[in-house]
Amino acid sequence: MAINVNNLQNTGQVKTDKVEQNQQRQQTTVQQNATQTANQKQDSVSITPQAQQFAKLTDKASNSSGVDQEKVDKIKQAIAEGKYKINVEQLARRIVQFESEIFGKK
Repeated sequence: MAINVNNLQNTGQVKTDKVEQNQQRQQTTVQQNATQTANQKQDSVSITPQAQQFAKLTDKASNSSGVDQEKVDKIKQAIAEGKYKINVEQLARRIVQFESEIFGKK
């Protein structure tokens, strides 16, 4: 860029040149940003069918009560009808086993 020192009245031209240079720089920057944006790849996530099935099963398990209500109803009915038999020997063994696990004795 040349500046005419002898003709000081022509300073408007110098200012115009600077404005044009700034505009060109801005345009170049905008173009470079647009090119970089276009070159960037989009991120994506995909979930496998197994993960989708696992998520469904997890939701189903969290929504369930954890009690087999059908089995409970059958036992209640058998008790009410007097048909429920208790195996006292097995019950005694399990009580002893439970207590030994709690107190650490065998």
